[in-house]
Amino acid sequence: MKGTPAMPGARRGVWIGTLCGVMLATAVAVGEEENYLGPSAVVASKDGKTLFVANTDARQVARVDLVSGKVAGRINMPAEPTGMVLSPDGKSLFVTCAAAKSTVVVLEVASGKTTATIAAGHTAMGPAITPDGRQLYVCNRFDNDVSVIDLASGKETARVKAVREPVAAAVTPDGKTVLVANHLANTRTDMFFVDPVAPGLTVIDTQTHATSVIRLPSGSNGLRGLCISPDGKYAYVTHVLSSFELIPTQVDLGWANINSLSVIDVERKALVNTLGLDDLYLGAGNPWGVACTADGKTICVAHAGTHELTVVDAAAAAGTLVQMFISSYVGAIPEDPRLGTDLRLRINLPGKGPRGLAVVGSKVYVAEYFSDSLAVVDLQVERVRDPEDDTHVGGVGLVKGIALGPKPELTTRRRGELLFNDAMICYQQWQSCASCHPDARTDALNWDLMNDGTGNSKSTKSLLLSHRTPPAMAEGVRQSAEVAVRSGLTHILFAVRPEEEAEAIDEYLKSLEPVPSPHLIDGRLSPAARRGKELFESSDVGCTKCHPAPLYTDRRMHDVGTRSTYGFTDRFDTPTLVEVWRTAPYLHDGRHTTIKDLIGKDRHGKTRGRVDELSEQEVDDLVEFVLSL
Repeated sequence: MKGTPAMPGARRGVWIGTLCGVMLATAVAVGEEENYLGPSAVVASKDGKTLFVANTDARQVARVDLVSGKVAGRINMPAEPTGMVLSPDGKSLFVTCAAAKSTVVVLEVASGKTTATIAAGHTAMGPAITPDGRQLYVCNRFDNDVSVIDLASGKETARVKAVREPVAAAVTPDGKTVLVANHLANTRTDMFFVDPVAPGLTVIDTQTHATSVIRLPSGSNGLRGLCISPDGKYAYVTHVLSSFELIPTQVDLGWANINSLSVIDVERKALVNTLGLDDLYLGAGNPWGVACTADGKTICVAHAGTHELTVVDAAAAAGTLVQMFISSYVGAIPEDPRLGTDLRLRINLPGKGPRGLAVVGSKVYVAEYFSDSLAVVDLQVERVRDPEDDTHVGGVGLVKGIALGPKPELTTRRRGELLFNDAMICYQQWQSCASCHPDARTDALNWDLMNDGTGNSKSTKSLLLSHRTPPAMAEGVRQSAEVAVRSGLTHILFAVRPEEEAEAIDEYLKSLEPVPSPHLIDGRLSPAARRGKELFESSDVGCTKCHPAPLYTDRRMHDVGTRSTYGFTDRFDTPTLVEVWRTAPYLHDGRHTTIKDLIGKDRHGKTRGRVDELSEQEVDDLVEFVLSL
């Protein structure tokens, strides 16, 4: 949920002591007041005595004194802080603040004063800095590129294209290479497309800005965290690995989704290994943040869906015997008993929704998004196995945590958001709703769900406006989103849950708001989009016959000539075009990666108007308008 501006009375650019009270943003949803911090990213100071925590929902950065274990101050941000990075000399903190026109706020660590603000692209996040402190790289998620910022001048000097939705970046210790994690794949997904369907890491040469791509295993999606080992030899990236080509008759043994950590050889620019972080009968849903210890011997992964920290031996991760449990049904190597139990540990955390993390000495500090707290795990303290559950590891090294504010009281909407992201409500904890609908949108994959027969895979739909645009599913097999939510709990998570949980998820999905399109100029249509709007609304072209404003759907089923060879029906639900720029690939089977191909090549809509008579310029204008919605 988008935060609201910081409360009045705060002095922007100065650390505000705790005597001033807890500074929270205020939002209202479904008639309930919401006051949440939403910690999502953590960075440690150079001396390891202070933590900086990005509180996304409250639009602030908190400073935590690790000696006292208390919040020592807060500073308000102009928009949601999504990522932070410390300068090599430890004197400056760079905070990405996400918006359609994002800013990077530069804070003086000692005083908390804002020393500069730097413009960035759409939804800036995942900042990374070169070891010499001269260049900053910022992921512009919805511009699908990376800003190269010269810190001496405070200006952007270049934009480097990424694959799709770059969300995290890291610079090698030698400063020669930047690795960028792309959130989703950018490929067709229809049955006639035979190449791997996966995002990857964009590799940027810092001298030439030339790029290449390191592909992950087919089915990888939902990339979240990325780090590079201290010696620069390996990179680690968290993601979900989906067996989308199988019919999801079960979730057992990683049949549908495997929660994974991929290991990259940086010098060779090649995938070394993909580890399943799950246990044989217990998934580790939704891996998010990842970090290494200073000696590079240990990798730490936060699991946002199961509220855990996984600790992995780094040497084993790069070896040949470390393919941790991945379903043998999918053809991967099952867990090797020779590995023992010391090469990977799962530690339960006290809060909910762990995301970003930082390692300071032997301690790991994890931002717990839904609990407004930090979890603290000491890696050197002896751990013991739970005698009642040998698959989980508990330990006396786990500190209860650090409260960043009052204990949050969850509104119905907020509880629904938690449940949507919570793999604990799934049978064996393999996945959450967010595994296939990250950020309640799409994983950009096709799934062959059993609710409309088998052998007819469909693209995962965004859930934005789903409750206002019935029916649900491509073939309209659920008459409403409310029905689809309850069916999803039963048939996708394989769980029987209380009705109040489904109602809470409904409220969360109803609260979703569209992100402004990156094709808008200062929030307005470009000249090309304005021309396209006239075409779109004209009776001759006929787009509004099926896609009338304001929801840009007539909520009906139509035959538009897109039945596939093995399909069971000619008629498909008309999707909303709001935020369609974010939902590729297109059509029910994902046969087109761009709206230009959909309209220009496929001439989609020709049965309703003269789309097949449009000139190249008219097609471009029409595409620009649709992508601006």
